[in-house]
Amino acid sequence: MKIPKYVLKITDKLENTDFEAWVVGGSVRDILIGRPVYDYDIATDARPEEVMNLFRRTIPTGIRHGTVTVLSEGHGIELTTFRTDGDYSDSRRPDSVSFSNSIHEDLSRRDFTINGIAYNPKRNELLDPFDGRRDIDAGIIRTIGDPLARFREDGLRPYRACRFAAQLDFTIEPRTFDAISKCLDTASNVSAERIRDEFVKILQSPSPSTGIELLRKSGLLKQFLPEILTGFGINQNVYHRYDIYYHNLYACDAANPDDYRIRLAALFHDIGKYYAKREVEKKAVGKKSVFYNHEIIGAGITKRIMRRLKFSNNDIKVVTHLIRNHMFHYTYQWTDGAVRRFIRKVGLENINALFELRKADRIGNGLKKGESKSVENLKRRIEKVLEEENAITVKDLAVNGYDIMKEFGLEPGPIVGKLLHHLLETILDDPTKNESETLLAIAHDFLKNRTKTNKQTSQEITTG
Repeated sequence: MKIPKYVLKITDKLENTDFEAWVVGGSVRDILIGRPVYDYDIATDARPEEVMNLFRRTIPTGIRHGTVTVLSEGHGIELTTFRTDGDYSDSRRPDSVSFSNSIHEDLSRRDFTINGIAYNPKRNELLDPFDGRRDIDAGIIRTIGDPLARFREDGLRPYRACRFAAQLDFTIEPRTFDAISKCLDTASNVSAERIRDEFVKILQSPSPSTGIELLRKSGLLKQFLPEILTGFGINQNVYHRYDIYYHNLYACDAANPDDYRIRLAALFHDIGKYYAKREVEKKAVGKKSVFYNHEIIGAGITKRIMRRLKFSNNDIKVVTHLIRNHMFHYTYQWTDGAVRRFIRKVGLENINALFELRKADRIGNGLKKGESKSVENLKRRIEKVLEEENAITVKDLAVNGYDIMKEFGLEPGPIVGKLLHHLLETILDDPTKNESETLLAIAHDFLKNRTKTNKQTSQEITTG
């Protein structure tokens, strides 16, 4: 097995000091599968204090559970002492650990057979006591030992089973899968942050729908994300092959895998349809389902979900913004001013993500492929507007707030913002007016008309 030199430096030093050193866990699994490996873990019979004495640059990341991070050539490698685990009273971490001298005992405490394989580079020995390679070849996720016992020890393991199935395109062995629904009480004790992390990894997998469907069938989805199930079995209209739930799933599959926020927006983009659905009478087709303002409702629901799962404020802002704006309707009748207002509303930094979401939405309906012609045309219009370097935001104006205050003797306040907004609206329609003298003249007229209107209103109140 090809192990990087920065890892071999650590294993060689341990072995040359009469300690055992085994590369374990996901790195061994991924090498056997042929997937890229980004993190390496080492199991050893050296105690944490011995590891810290042996290596110069270490971080005691999990001393209580026997884990020390060793820094090697800019990489952090976790070294964990062979151990057996005590009871899991919090359904997540063992209350106590006992250090061991046996790699076999250490492997037996792990979650799945595919993660219970170890490799000793010094001896070129592969240790596979639970037939993990057999399950890798068969594409199966199976617990080591009794699945009920494994899942009751750690409530995150059921989520990990679904995540590995999505990431690796594996199936969960029937006995293992059946045990998940019997351990939902244990899974309910897992923190929102840990569930979020596993959920994001599912979103980043080649087929998020695979993992999400396993979450649904096992009962986990109803437990941590019940809102998405409101669309299950709710039909849409002739423009969609699938119900709301499956449309959201397949749109998620079709979204850009490089940004989990786009995939999250795709998964939730129609989550408001259940609440917005109405039946209206159309002369040509009779009754028809409509979903007015579902994007607004959906953005609100998504915000609550993401807060509950402890997503960052920035992630919440990006995802809800995409959902709120995904129903734009472009036609060739849009003026350049309308295009500029669209850019301003969406934000130049969000344009590409919104178009990715729109394409995923189109593919997810099951009847169409690729990007629509109208979006392609809008992209060309946007490129044209941007090439002309026309004003899009207040920052692009030839004058700023200080210029306005100095010119008209104003103090900082709402009137300055209103003036700048008025100037921007003018420029969006006619960018040629984006010159300081012209803008100040427009501002002068705005203030003059505003003063005149205020006087008239005051007189009406007095005489009235």
